[in-house]
Amino acid sequence: MLSGPVDHANAIVSIHPGAGGVDAKDWAQMLMRMFLRWAERRGYKTEVIDFQEGDEAGIDGVTITIAGDHAFGYLRSEIGVHRLVRISPFDANARRQTAFSAVEVQPDIEDEIDIVVKDEDLETTTMRAGGKGGQNVNKVETAVRMKHLPSGIVVVCRAERSQLQNRRMALKMLKARLYEQEMQKREAEAAAYQASKTQIAWGNQIRSYVLAPYRMVKDLRTAHETGNVDTVLDGNLDDFIEAYLLAAAGGTLGKGGVAEDLS
Repeated sequence: MLSGPVDHANAIVSIHPGAGGVDAKDWAQMLMRMFLRWAERRGYKTEVIDFQEGDEAGIDGVTITIAGDHAFGYLRSEIGVHRLVRISPFDANARRQTAFSAVEVQPDIEDEIDIVVKDEDLETTTMRAGGKGGQNVNKVETAVRMKHLPSGIVVVCRAERSQLQNRRMALKMLKARLYEQEMQKREAEAAAYQASKTQIAWGNQIRSYVLAPYRMVKDLRTAHETGNVDTVLDGNLDDFIEAYLLAAAGGTLGKGGVAEDLS
């Protein structure tokens, strides 16, 4: 189940809110906590390298590194759109709200795969990190925005440390994305990969988390489900991850009548 060429690698996890307004931003922060708790349960080391706080609540985006045995191999099961259905705490009329957030996972492979990035292909700019932090955080331009001109890939690192450290981390993130892009090209002919690729597209949720009118978490690719929503949101993802890996290895992802829409 963990025999992929980079399954053993550490992971770089990015979470972005989608449709759902403030609820989506709050949902993105709930997902961030879920993955941090999952990593803590497994004894993995985590670091938040980019955090953008939402204006009213939640987050506008976050990037986390998760270091541990086969971190990427496990977390590739989480790539895609996660859907939350609940009574919105931000709605004065207490109406049910659906929110979406997307999870991206890349392998951290800088130290073992030689990805060559030429200086002339990079456009690097600096900016103030902003947000909460030390007294210099809004005065010194420590945050780094790096664009790879040939591919158009853009990464930002604003970990509120030195500009040099942010530049190094941005380059690592860029190399990880270039590697992932190359891997996707190489695997484009594999039918199994193409089947899973459709599950990654924005707007095609991979898992629904329903808190009202009933309580259930259901993976739409494997049909694995549980009514114990709180433990899942507290980082107990192993059963869902194992179900995904077994289905992916057996070529049964998306089969067995799992297209049910939890509304």
